[in-house]
Amino acid sequence: MGTSSERASASVAYYTRGDYIPGIWVDGMDILAVREAARFAIDHCTSGKGPLVLETATYRYSGHSMSDPGTSYRTRDEIQEVRQTRDPITSFKEKIIGANLVNIDELKLIDKEIKAQIDDAVKRAKADTEIPLSELAGVLFKTT
Repeated sequence: MGTSSERASASVAYYTRGDYIPGIWVDGMDILAVREAARFAIDHCTSGKGPLVLETATYRYSGHSMSDPGTSYRTRDEIQEVRQTRDPITSFKEKIIGANLVNIDELKLIDKEIKAQIDDAVKRAKADTEIPLSELAGVLFKTT
C-alpha cells in the first residue's frame, strides 16, 4: 500500500500484462470513456472473443486509510487541482449542461431527490436491529 507502482512493478501499463489476454486502458475519471470501454468489453467477452483486461485509472482524493492522510506523497494543491479539473461528476455535469441535455434546475431537483433517498436509507439503517451472526451468511449470499 505504501510503495509506489513504479517501484513495485516492472511495468505499470497493467492492461498489457495479460500476456495472451488483450487489454485496454481507460481514463476512469471520464464517465463517458468508462461507459464506452465497458460496452466494448462486454461486447468483446460476450461475442466469444474471450476475456479482456480493463484497466480503469482513477485519482484517489484521500489516503488509503486513516493512518494515511494522502498528503505525504502529493500536495494539497495537486489534489485540489485534480478535483477542480478532472472530477468525473463535475466534468460530466458540465458536459450535459453544455450539450443542453439538462438544465441546472433539473440537476438541483435530482440532487435533492437523491439526498432525500440517502437520508431515508440512513435513518432506516440506523433504526434497524443488528443481524444475528446465525443469519449473516444468509444475508450476504441472498439470491433475490
